Amino acid sequence: MSEFFEKMFMEAKNARENAHTPYSGFKVGACLRSESGELFSSGNIENAAYPNCLCAEAVAVGKLASSGQREIKEVLVVADVHGYCAPCGSCRQQIKEFSKSDTIIHLCNMKGENKTVTMRELMPYSFSSKTMKS
Repeated sequence: MSEFFEKMFMEAKNARENAHTPYSGFKVGACLRSESGELFSSGNIENAAYPNCLCAEAVAVGKLASSGQREIKEVLVVADVHGYCAPCGSCRQQIKEFSKSDTIIHLCNMKGENKTVTMRELMPYSFSSKTMKS
C-alpha cells in the first residue's frame, strides 16, 4: 500500500459523490497522483446521448494533462461493486499514455477492499508510442 493510498481513496470517494449519473446510477470515482505528487480526481459524467459520457478516469487524465503534468505515478478507481472496480478499456489506454509499466493502479470498492496492480499487469499487451516507432 502506498503512503498516498488513504488520501487518494478519500479524494476518489468524494469525487464519486459528485458524479453525474442520472441514467445508470453507477457512480465511479478516480484519483490520479502525478510525478510531482499533485492529485487529480473526478467522478464519471453521464449524458442522455450515451456515447458522450465521460469516465471518471478520463476526466482525471484530462485534468492532469491540462495542468501541464505528463506522468501518472499512481491511480485509484472506486465504485460500489462486489470485488474491485477496474478502468474500462478506453480509460486504460488513456492512463497508459501518461504512465510507465510500473505505474501503480489501485482497484477498489466502497468497503475499502482493494487490489493493487501495475500498468503492465492491467494491460500486458498495450499499444503505446513505442509500438508506433517499431
